[in-house]
Amino acid sequence: MAFNFGGDGSDNGDEQILADINVTPLVDVMLVLLIIFMIAAPMLHQGIEVALPKADATNLPMRMEDPLVLSVDRGGALFVRETPVEIDELVEQVKQQIAARGDDTVFLKGDREVPYGRVIEVLDVLHRGGIVHVGMVTDRAEKGRGSRR
Repeated sequence: MAFNFGGDGSDNGDEQILADINVTPLVDVMLVLLIIFMIAAPMLHQGIEVALPKADATNLPMRMEDPLVLSVDRGGALFVRETPVEIDELVEQVKQQIAARGDDTVFLKGDREVPYGRVIEVLDVLHRGGIVHVGMVTDRAEKGRGSRR
């Protein structure tokens, strides 16, 4: 019940009850949560953790669904998302994932310590299997470092 402080003090029954809910604190909490999720969402990564090579390249456009990430770790082992897979089963596993998603884009993360030939071997297996929309995942190159020519 709200109090009326601006009257003459007589009780004439003209008091009104304030029945509004103060939504300002609720809106403030929602905005804070929105900002937290906007900051935290890009930090969620797919696949296993690898030390990515540095490159100065433009980003591919991202879609709303989770990307299909194929990773090659330091030892040369292959992973579809977090699931280990042998190279002979790679195309079959990736095609199953693509069929379930409806998007044929695959992102390849290769550790910077992996021999170049291993990454090319994986790309070749994917290409021979009919998977041609492959993007390479890299970290941003640091500004100020001398570029190789």
